[in-house]
Order: sequence, then structure tokens, then C-alpha cells
Amino acid sequence: MSVSENIQKIKKELPIEVELVAVSKTQTHLKIKEAYDSGHRIFGENKVQEIVEKYEILPKDIKWHMIGHLQSNKVKYIAPFIDLIHAVDSEKLLKEIDKRAQQNNRIIDCLLQIHISTENTKFGMSENESNQILLRKEQFKNVNIKGLMGMASFTNNINQIKEEFDFLYNIFSKHCFLNTLSMGMSGDYKIAIDCGSNMIRIGSTIFGARNY
Repeated sequence: MSVSENIQKIKKELPIEVELVAVSKTQTHLKIKEAYDSGHRIFGENKVQEIVEKYEILPKDIKWHMIGHLQSNKVKYIAPFIDLIHAVDSEKLLKEIDKRAQQNNRIIDCLLQIHISTENTKFGMSENESNQILLRKEQFKNVNIKGLMGMASFTNNINQIKEEFDFLYNIFSKHCFLNTLSMGMSGDYKIAIDCGSNMIRIGSTIFGARNY
């Protein structure tokens, strides 16, 4: 099926409260434009240089989400236009986002990334670290912490994936002021939705195999 057909198929299956982020990393401008022309507007990227290049070329009403690990020294490049930063994995990074948002006279929406997998290669903060930040969220004047994000272990063990998603949902549910829970990708988004996710990040199921 085409990119637009894949998007429509996924959207028809999703509960109305679940938002779809089309993960367009490594995809061509033409493929993204095909998804755009089908009516989709939310795209996720994991590299700063790539997202900046695509922002400059593609339609300006696209909502760009930064879904990959973000280095503090690169925040300045996306601060003028980014719609949502998913992977805020440290207070140092949050402070830098706040600083750059202020310089651009913006309030930038962010999600705190929680480490829920068994893999040390994945980024994220602990529940305690996130709680400490959320207790002091008012000190970040130009950042809106609107939710949490997590990545489950890369495994075929469905029970393990479900336990990790349940763990993240439990943290999320303790904070009534949070409204976005970003968890679930092409291989596990249906489990994530069952566990309470309301934002999923889908790449290969929409665009096909990535061009590394």
C-alpha cells in the first residue's frame, strides 16, 4: 500500500483520543509530502540536522516532534519552530530548552522521558528524578511539561513489554496535570494503547523500511 493508504488504515484503527506521530526520520521529502497531502500534519524526527533541513523545505503548518535523544548544545537550532520535544531525559536539557524558548519568545511543549526498558542503551530518567522536576515545574517559565514518554525493551516477550508500559502509565496517572503519554512504536503500539498510551510513534508501518 502507499504511504497515504497506510496512514489512513492506522488512523481508522486508532481510538479517537490517540494521536499519531508519523516517524519520518531518513525518509525523503517526497514521502513526507505524500503523507502531508493525505491530511497528516504531525511528523517525528530524531536528528537535529535532518529536522531543520526538512522544516526549511516542507510546508510550515507541519507540527515537528523531536523524538530522539537531544543534546543540550543543539537545542538552539530547533527552538524557533519545534512543536513538541519527546525525549527530555535530564534537568540540564530541560533548563537549556527553557533558556532557548525564552530567547525565541516561545513556550515549548515537552515530555519527560522515563527509562522503562531493561536496555542500558536507551535514555531516560528515573521515576524519582521525574517527580523532582514535576514538583518544581513552575520554575521553567518557557517550558510546558505536558506528559511522559518511554520506550519499551526490544523483545518478543509481550508480557515484558506490557509490564514496562504499565509501569510508565502508573507514573503518568499519579500526575493529574499531565495529559500526554507517548509510548508505542510500529512493533508494539497496540500493546501501548491497551496500556493507556494516547500518542504513538509509527515509522516503518507507514513509510516502509527505513533508509539507513
